Amino acid sequence: MPNPNPKSLSLTAIGHINVESRWRSEAMRSHSAPRLLYFTKGQGRITIAGLTSGYGANNLIFIPSGTMYGYEIGQTAFGYLLTIPPAMVNDWPDEPVHLRLRDVTVQNEVATAFDRLEKELHSQLLGHARAALYHLGLLSVLFQRQFETAPLAEANSHGHSAAARLVAAFTGQIERDFHTDMGVANYASLLGVTPTHLTRCCNETSGRTALALLNDRKLFEARIRLRGTDMPVRKIAQMLGYSSAAYFTRAFQAGAGMTPTQFRRKGPLPIL
Repeated sequence: MPNPNPKSLSLTAIGHINVESRWRSEAMRSHSAPRLLYFTKGQGRITIAGLTSGYGANNLIFIPSGTMYGYEIGQTAFGYLLTIPPAMVNDWPDEPVHLRLRDVTVQNEVATAFDRLEKELHSQLLGHARAALYHLGLLSVLFQRQFETAPLAEANSHGHSAAARLVAAFTGQIERDFHTDMGVANYASLLGVTPTHLTRCCNETSGRTALALLNDRKLFEARIRLRGTDMPVRKIAQMLGYSSAAYFTRAFQAGAGMTPTQFRRKGPLPIL
């Protein structure tokens, strides 16, 4: 067993947030480490790689590293966001998976696994970090067993329609190139389709246009840099492929309802 890094495994509670801060969960983003979402109550919608679906209580949603996603948090929703460390990545799937747990016994097993994991993460006892990794390993086994044995209505891997495959490829390309000045037409050309067809497929799978998905990803990154760094607005604009700071400011204000400077003045904010 590798020496666990306390910062590589984390468990964060998630619940309803105010309107102004909804971007913290809803805006498109990705992470270098996989995430596991566990909703214990409430309902909402989640978009993963351009495919939107509903979630409810006792839902487990696995999101691989580098996969673009965002989710709504309704007023009654509550759950946890688990960051999976590099040492455990091979124990999880290579694609997004959404489990809807119907069996009460399974629900209790998963809830217990999260409770024990959370207890070790907050413990000061000898070997608590190693114990947390062991509990994560047991959770991965529960996840795999449920995914492989549950009926299709309860365990859905990512959509495999032609539209879903195209949009997944599009969002993957966005993750690689959102920091450039590429527009929807450029992405469509790389994918071998017309911009109109790409947008039609995005609307079909997510209810958003291709441009909306692209802009949302750029806007999230801009917010992170504005709140989390002292980087000048001009430099952020350049890093995200905008031709000028003025153009970036207009685009940001259109999406966020305020200028980059006004947004930065609100101070640092942790990201869900």
